[in-house]
Amino acid sequence: MGSSARLRLYMEDSGPLILDGGLASELEAQGAKLQGDPLWSSRLLHTDPQAIREAHYSFLLSGADVITTATYQASIPGFVKHLDVSPEGARDLLMSGVRLARDAVDRFVSVARPSGRRRPLVAASVGPYGAVLLDGSEYSGAYAERMSVEDLKAWHRPQMDAAAAAGADLVALETIPSIKEAAALLELLREFPDLRAWLSFSCKDGRRVSDGSTFADAVRLAAGGSAQLVAVGVNCCSPALVEPLLDSAGSLLGPDLSWVVYPNSGGDWDSETGWVTSEEQSSSILTLSPTWRKQGADLIGGCCCIAPAHIAQLRQRLKI
Repeated sequence: MGSSARLRLYMEDSGPLILDGGLASELEAQGAKLQGDPLWSSRLLHTDPQAIREAHYSFLLSGADVITTATYQASIPGFVKHLDVSPEGARDLLMSGVRLARDAVDRFVSVARPSGRRRPLVAASVGPYGAVLLDGSEYSGAYAERMSVEDLKAWHRPQMDAAAAAGADLVALETIPSIKEAAALLELLREFPDLRAWLSFSCKDGRRVSDGSTFADAVRLAAGGSAQLVAVGVNCCSPALVEPLLDSAGSLLGPDLSWVVYPNSGGDWDSETGWVTSEEQSSSILTLSPTWRKQGADLIGGCCCIAPAHIAQLRQRLKI
């Protein structure tokens, strides 16, 4: 069965699809040192692939229906520069993100033998161009002002090509701060007609994406942008922003488009030490997620600092 048909079956099941949580946060909990690394968690594709398999497996055991690859901050130029590999080797590393996630799914299906659960899906993470600039601009989108749509498509094309070649079930176009970059990604998606994707934005408040455009305009773009898109929404924002964001654009969703929601813990980011958060903040997704479900969210999970334990509680709260 193809990934598109499998996804439709999932969406027809009772309850939402449960996404995983913060992959980098889980890797750091396992002992990985990622803070300040220009490749972030994608370095481990080269140096410690088993750690990535184990992190994926932890989220699967906790109830994730979808796991997202360690490729958010990955690129061919970045791998060539920081790992001293060839462009061909860099492309293989990009593809390996999907392979490692699928290894974890295969192990989960064969060893855990989950009762009443469909085979989990693998979403290939494609982060914004700003992530590789290492200046926090994935939360401002300022770089898009000096780049054309064609520039942005050229940057993202190798990542999208690797996801398609590796056979990802979905592509997660995530933490996108700019409507221009979103438009470029939707145009690029059409070059890979067998891919299905979700598009999630980083947002600055309860009405606007990070570049200052309204979330309603971002959703309007997505709704008319590509038949390959299965969901649009938000990620890596405070959980408290999700409800007003969805309310601001709820009338714009068509019947073939769902909300995807996976906020961070609601903590504060420190450029020296990383996330500063509390268990009370991290647990707020459990309190707020039933509202997101009522608003029509069909894909719900977490981002930075959301651990496997939170995903297990989320599944228990939302799945019938």
